[in-house]
Amino acid sequence: MGSHDAHRILAYYPHEVVDRAVMLLEQNRLGDLLKQRYPGTHEIRTDKALYEYVTGIKKEYMRKSANIARICYDDRINTLENALGQHRFKSRVQGVKLRASSEIRIASVFKKAPLPFLRMIAVHELAHLKEKEHNKAFYRLCEHMEPDYHAIEFDMRLFLLHTDRYGSLYE
Repeated sequence: MGSHDAHRILAYYPHEVVDRAVMLLEQNRLGDLLKQRYPGTHEIRTDKALYEYVTGIKKEYMRKSANIARICYDDRINTLENALGQHRFKSRVQGVKLRASSEIRIASVFKKAPLPFLRMIAVHELAHLKEKEHNKAFYRLCEHMEPDYHAIEFDMRLFLLHTDRYGSLYE
């Protein structure tokens, strides 16, 4: 991944911040900075553990929201091109009623990532239960569940850039 790709992935941040991040990436110093901020990973490695973790956040902040049928890691999500996670709504006819269910899929790269990154993605996908679009209400809800949401999101993007170029920080 070149600096052009890094600029694209960090496009919505101030140029000075992006230029510094790209410089650290080019000098292979970004990983050290991230390891200082986030010294280790979590132990939420199975789909069952992920389900329990995400539903725990949901119970704390969004009790009245609809239940989630499935929460799992997904190897097919390309974090730099597509998304970090996906929230899907499914509707099906059951007799004379229309039944709706939802599921959350999180990119498998986050099995070996710092817990704040996993939490940020879980919060993001949970916020889609109430807000479908990425609007002000959506981001307010994310910040309600994770006050450092935006700072963690930026660091998580740096983590993905580093991982794409140099491999995992936490092997």
